Amino acid sequence: MSSPNQTKALHFLKKCLLTLSSALLCLSIAGYGQVTMAQSQTDIGNLENYHQSGDQFIFNGTGGDIRLEFHTPSIVRVQGSWDGTFSDPESLMVPVREWPSAEITVTETDETIGLDTGELFVNVHKEPFLLEFFDADGTLLNSEIIPGRNGGTVKEGNVVRVEKRLFPDEHFFGFGERMDFMDQRGKKIELNVGRGIGFPHIVGAYNILDANYSPIPFFMSTRGYGIFFSTPYPTEWDMGHSLSDSYSYQATGGQIDYYFIYGPGFPSILDQYTEITGKSPLLPEFAHGLNVGTYSGGTWGYEHLTSTDYVVNLGRRFREERIPVDVLHLDSTWRIFGPNGTGSTTFEWRETFDNPEAMFDSLYAMDFNMVGVHVRPRYDNGNRFNLLDRAREEGMVYPEPGNTGEFVNFFDDEAVDWWWENAASMVVDQGAMFFKTDEGSAFSHPANESDRTGPVGEGTDRLHNLFPIVYTQAPFEKFREENGMRGMNLTREGYAGIQRYPYIFAGDWPSEWQYFAPVIKAGLNIGLSGVGYWAHCMGGFEHDADPELYIRWSQFGLMSSVAHLFGMDHPGYKEPWNYGEEALEIFTLYDRLRYRLLPYIYSEARNMHETGIPLMRALVLEYQDDENVYDIGDQYMFGSNLMIAPVTTKGAQTRVVYFPKGTWYDYWTGEEIEGRQYLNVVTPLEKLPMYVKAGGILPQRNRIEQVGEMPADTITVELFPHGDSSFELYDDDGTSEEYMTGEYAVTRIESSDNEQQTDVRIAAPEGAYEVPERNYALKIHTQAAPAEVQEAGETIPSFSDSQSYTDNNQAGWYYNEEDGILYVRTNGNSTRDLEITIVKQ
Repeated sequence: MSSPNQTKALHFLKKCLLTLSSALLCLSIAGYGQVTMAQSQTDIGNLENYHQSGDQFIFNGTGGDIRLEFHTPSIVRVQGSWDGTFSDPESLMVPVREWPSAEITVTETDETIGLDTGELFVNVHKEPFLLEFFDADGTLLNSEIIPGRNGGTVKEGNVVRVEKRLFPDEHFFGFGERMDFMDQRGKKIELNVGRGIGFPHIVGAYNILDANYSPIPFFMSTRGYGIFFSTPYPTEWDMGHSLSDSYSYQATGGQIDYYFIYGPGFPSILDQYTEITGKSPLLPEFAHGLNVGTYSGGTWGYEHLTSTDYVVNLGRRFREERIPVDVLHLDSTWRIFGPNGTGSTTFEWRETFDNPEAMFDSLYAMDFNMVGVHVRPRYDNGNRFNLLDRAREEGMVYPEPGNTGEFVNFFDDEAVDWWWENAASMVVDQGAMFFKTDEGSAFSHPANESDRTGPVGEGTDRLHNLFPIVYTQAPFEKFREENGMRGMNLTREGYAGIQRYPYIFAGDWPSEWQYFAPVIKAGLNIGLSGVGYWAHCMGGFEHDADPELYIRWSQFGLMSSVAHLFGMDHPGYKEPWNYGEEALEIFTLYDRLRYRLLPYIYSEARNMHETGIPLMRALVLEYQDDENVYDIGDQYMFGSNLMIAPVTTKGAQTRVVYFPKGTWYDYWTGEEIEGRQYLNVVTPLEKLPMYVKAGGILPQRNRIEQVGEMPADTITVELFPHGDSSFELYDDDGTSEEYMTGEYAVTRIESSDNEQQTDVRIAAPEGAYEVPERNYALKIHTQAAPAEVQEAGETIPSFSDSQSYTDNNQAGWYYNEEDGILYVRTNGNSTRDLEITIVKQ
């Protein structure tokens, strides 16, 4: 706590900053002249008066009004109005919640009003009305005072805009699922849900610059703040593209409504952003395994080849090949196409599917944990049920002139219930447990596979970006209730808040090398935008991948936040046995590695649920002050301890990897690497470059081929000792939502390494969830055999070779000199604290 003298000194410094800032503003206006706006533009003007109500302040200007609302000491909601009213938050983006009250100290001078929360200081200039944001130390974070002119909030027709100063050292990250760049400084960005439209595909839908499947109007600045522009309207962001000293963001309708979020670190900003738009729930534990999609034997032009037998045989082949898999979905050719073609859903099975219910039963008998089907948001008439006609008759479509609507009105609860009871339930009752919701961009926008455009009447421009959220929310919530477990939905399009209904995938990018690296970038950018559960079609979606591309892309896919295998290249599709023995072997190797790492992955997913930090993390998220990482879009942290560097160049036997500050270890060899350097590493086809942060702890389980096959009765703790480190191993029941009310347990694992010894402590689980009793083993990367190994202070025996160590079930240790790995089997188990000491030679 600050002393009275320190507090007085801090307030004195802030007053000095206010005076200096005001003087600079006056010089700016007097010396350079205020930029004259077009007559059609209206700014806030000069402050006439203001009033406070708790943590809200309304400032009345000569041209418009601004409301500041302090949700927390580090989150300020800023709204601009030109009609005297302020809108409530759009609940689909910002769920209703109670915010804790923030205490604000107000200081006023002739030129300014200062609002101090203790963490953030907002300086309000009166003439003209402009805002500045400082941290508690008086460092200027963000300003609407631009050298030579004023920025701030303006309205021009229906367009509302904010312009702010761009500092020389400022860089910007976020904006959703961008495939173009990481650092968006100097770029102009348009955010509106959709994809590149136009043919041929090579200049239309395959244009990574136009990809907008999941735009999110949010960014983080390296100066230590984030801005979330809470508008459903299309937005344009000029991040220093037009002017080198300012950036701006604008919407084509609505009000100015943005949240200023002070970090200063990116993890803190993401945590707060996802407090505003909602945290991601945990997927069922099994969904962290392999997810597979299928066209059931026939895609476009081959629909007659689809069958229930194909699907059942596909599931059986995975089991026969002993390739771990948990989730399967049937894509669009499971259903007949009505008069509206592929862009709509009849909910009637294609006649080639003899017995869908028996198909589901067979897959569940093979221990698939969840099977779902692909749907689209339009109704269509089929051979039996004529859903489109019935929905129109009962007013359950989104209204269009002349009762021509086709879209399920997901904005209306009654229409959602009708859709579920009269359409979705036909396949749910047969065994479907989730949907893949496709074409979320088609509402009020050209569709990908139809010449129709969705509703274009009044108000639809405001609903276009919100539609993917309600479209995903409806089945997520309905299936959650129907299945009696956590919800899950697979979707392609999203907007701010989509993380509440996981998961999202990157879209239909071809199996070509040129799209591989941009897809990685898309995953990192959407992770920087609050979406942690993200997937892609490993191997690419369409075209027949060459085996090398398939292998490299699958290695990345199996180390992604969600592992998703799917594609439409008929007749091979993307199953690994279709790409040769080498591809099958390497795919299986990495799939089994993923399943061994499930305790690590699931624990990191819990961290994402609580903090908003994604599973796949762009390096800038953890190394914000290192400019070397700003443009790295093909390396990432996978959880807190693993760094992955996929190989994205055909024929490459090496690639350049950047190692941030600190010490790193090659996962495969244990080689120690000092950070803050680039290295050209050797990358044979079977090797995905993987590196472990010094001190990294990787809990792993025994081998399984689907989650639930057997309990994790032994947890192996793989450890790269270096100084002091820790990891929290998370457990819950894996399927229910009881974790949200505290029904979980955490096992804390700690390591301390020095020149004399390495100490490892595994605490007994703590929490309301009762963890089934389990044993522990250690796999420690070290350069020399130990002098001895102790458990609870007692020496445990050593074994001379791996075979005797494996055959003997008692506690003991074995050192593999060739690999530099110490294996330790313990006496203790999860019922009590476990302490192991490795005494060095």
